Amino acid sequence: MDLLAHLEAYVATADEASFSRAADRLGIAQPLLSRRIKTLEGHFGGLLFDRSRRQVTTTELGVLLLPYARDVLDRAHRLRQAARSARRSRVRAVGVPPDCAPAALARAIRAGTERGITLGVRELPPGERASGLADGSLAYALLRVPPEQAAFRVPLGLASAAEGPGTGPGSRRTVHLEELRPRRSRSAESPAPLPVLLLLEDQVTYFQDRLGRGAARAGLPEGRVRPAGPAATALAETLAGRALLLCAEPFARQHGARWAPLGDRALHRGYDVSAPPGRHGSAEVPDWLAALLGSAVGAAACGPGAQRSADHGDDVAARLAARG
Repeated sequence: MDLLAHLEAYVATADEASFSRAADRLGIAQPLLSRRIKTLEGHFGGLLFDRSRRQVTTTELGVLLLPYARDVLDRAHRLRQAARSARRSRVRAVGVPPDCAPAALARAIRAGTERGITLGVRELPPGERASGLADGSLAYALLRVPPEQAAFRVPLGLASAAEGPGTGPGSRRTVHLEELRPRRSRSAESPAPLPVLLLLEDQVTYFQDRLGRGAARAGLPEGRVRPAGPAATALAETLAGRALLLCAEPFARQHGARWAPLGDRALHRGYDVSAPPGRHGSAEVPDWLAALLGSAVGAAACGPGAQRSADHGDDVAARLAARG
């Protein structure tokens, strides 16, 4: 027995002194309301209403139990209100890359607050963001996916020291991996080619495979591209002119490095904003949240609109390059 539904039928009938008006008040059919009253009377072991007269009247037992029924319904109502408040105040963890723009993340947090949602941002590497969605510790996450399949795409490029000789690419012109190949005419006094450091955000299998194939085609020596340690150390090496850092432009500019985009679009970052799967498949991600998280990584939407159409030819080249 649904005790609350039956108590609601009981209280509504006592208030209205009519089965039909009580049914209308609750938005149910009168036969259903009558069955609930009879079930409740069997549960309590006595009649709650006198049906022998033209107007329904409450029996002595019905009058005695009515305040307790109202109290149960009032407590249940307050319980539901407390549950709604708890849901609204519950912190929903959002997994993001470590190099997100703080101002954009702040806009996402404020937008959640305006909608009664408390967002808690967690900076995590790609693998931990995926596992956080799987185990339910994250409510939303920016997941790395191949750029040609992504909702958001972030161009990658090479960051270098802001000034000084031998710092590598340092302008907005597009750089190709072939340009990093050692020159055959390099003298013994010439500085050695700078290593290309890979941040933890880009140490994902599919991306490393693509980059490895691209480096091999470009004729780069094995070991020229290598994983970086902590981001702060990699930046220090880069700003000191001892390395080139593969990263997104906002990250390079934020730390005073020069940046030049890579020409191979298959080596761009791709992101989807995802939620843990629910009973009926993947949960929906609010559009406002997806857009703000995309902007936090410096991405542009890659949906079926103008951007996709404009880049169609480049995406074909990217897919071919991705296949090696």
